[in-house]
Amino acid sequence: MKVAVLGGSGFIGSHLCDSLSSKGYKVNIFDINKSKYKTKKHKMYLGSILDKKRLSAAIKGCDYVFHFAALADLDVSYKKPLETAKINILGTINALEVCKKHKIKRFIFASSLYANAEEGSFYGSSKQAAERYIEKFYKNFGLNYTILRFGSLYGSRSNNSNGIKFLIYNAVNNKKIVYTGSKRAKRKYVHVEDVAKACVQVIQKKYKNKYLTITGKHIVKVRNLIDIIAKRLKISKKKIKYLNIKSRGHYDIKPTPFSPRIGKKFSIKKEKDFKKSVINLIH
Repeated sequence: MKVAVLGGSGFIGSHLCDSLSSKGYKVNIFDINKSKYKTKKHKMYLGSILDKKRLSAAIKGCDYVFHFAALADLDVSYKKPLETAKINILGTINALEVCKKHKIKRFIFASSLYANAEEGSFYGSSKQAAERYIEKFYKNFGLNYTILRFGSLYGSRSNNSNGIKFLIYNAVNNKKIVYTGSKRAKRKYVHVEDVAKACVQVIQKKYKNKYLTITGKHIVKVRNLIDIIAKRLKISKKKIKYLNIKSRGHYDIKPTPFSPRIGKKFSIKKEKDFKKSVINLIH
């Protein structure tokens, strides 16, 4: 079977391509950047998620599509709401339309815990909107899906926007550790290679049209993580600081469930006569 991985040059996507190949799948990589991890088993397609023509070339003839292309940095999305919407919402709609055209068996989407949380800034909002579009494409056109809500990932190939990579990078270069959050912060970290293997498994029929949350099994206190890094790099406790800055989108212990506001009924005191208004429209 053939699979297209949109965003296949990135952190999770590149590991997924490796896992798919190891299981015998033919893999098309679609990304705006050429993959550093491409092998002879992969076919590379360069292009933007907003370019339907190039997207179509990568998806045509595939059985499954993994959509991992996104603007995923919460801090960047906070500053760039329009760009976030274009890539994460319009890009997803483009991919859905192309998948519908080519009769893809299933659209597998990389979402986030932030999609169902009050936190997450514009990134969380964009993932929430994308999920709704995916559901509607299934209901309206029969395009099957699987939505994967990822927790806090770590591992090789990540850039410095990744939480653990950011801490390690700054500790190595500055010989101190500064964490903007609080000592009480906790995460369920999950290794990217474990996630990639899980993604391959969700191709199974039993995961069709399901939402799946993929996080680590164990709760990790961020201060314990920092202690591990500090001990390894021989950084004293005096050089560890917690700034306790209220985050612009990141959760502290766990995401707060999204609770849409319930609208209050507004009563119009004097309405126009309905019958007369319709007649006026006719004449």
